[in-house]
Amino acid sequence: MLIAWRYRERDTIIQRLDPRARIIFMLAMLFSVVQFWDLRIMLVFLGIAFLQYGLARLTWQETRRVWILVSILIFVMTTLTFITGRGGVQYAYHEEHLITRVGPLSLPIVGWQLSLDVTAEKTIFAVSQLVRMYAITTMAITIPYTVNPSLYGVTFRGLGLPDKFAYAMDLAFRFVPTLGRDFSVTLDAQRARGYEVEKLSGGLVAQIRKLAPLLVPVTINAIVGAEDIIDAMDLRAFGVGPRTWVHRLTYQRRDKVLIAISVLIFAGSTVLSFLGIGKLWVPQVLLHLAAG
Repeated sequence: MLIAWRYRERDTIIQRLDPRARIIFMLAMLFSVVQFWDLRIMLVFLGIAFLQYGLARLTWQETRRVWILVSILIFVMTTLTFITGRGGVQYAYHEEHLITRVGPLSLPIVGWQLSLDVTAEKTIFAVSQLVRMYAITTMAITIPYTVNPSLYGVTFRGLGLPDKFAYAMDLAFRFVPTLGRDFSVTLDAQRARGYEVEKLSGGLVAQIRKLAPLLVPVTINAIVGAEDIIDAMDLRAFGVGPRTWVHRLTYQRRDKVLIAISVLIFAGSTVLSFLGIGKLWVPQVLLHLAAG
């Protein structure tokens, strides 16, 4: 059985908006923020994203797991970018001002000597990347928790997608929570049989092998569930003709205003980007540190 995100009906200005207008706004914000590396501009986008999140009145208990998972991924990617220095040299800056050098550190097994150059450009690039990712994530997280799951399909159909793509997006929105539910049920079932995931030991390969009692059933259930959905759709002649939808969406004045704001944000961001505004900004304090 497919399940959805933990949607709860709230009488908020966010939920009163048409979901199509909200998705258009999210896409406009996404394609706008990726055009800049200036931390000051991205902080504005982050503020808009948190304003939407606050207006949605979501609680920490509802979104805690998602925030933890996303934060781990963001910090790992940002740390790797900062350590390796990749990305910034190619896209944001070409000259670096050294603040300090960490190391060299010797790896005990292979004997390699590693050192880390902490530069002003590399530091601000990592912070800008962190803010950019959180701005995008905050905009995206609000959608599944505040859009009625029964409106997924008709929302994407109303955005001009064909029936097949609209239904595919509907299933995609339900895939992650359904997979999480299956994993939790499988873990409880295996624990009842004496399987203790907390006592996994050995190397990486050995631990992956010991996770087979969890990964194999979850993967098989996902494949079988997908086949059941395909069979059910075939029996109902899905795709033979135009699909009808139970719900009907109608744009209100507030939705048109939001779409107009979205267009203005994207157009303004594109113009600023073409004018060369919004490139990497390095605070003077970091340059002074680099100068000694």
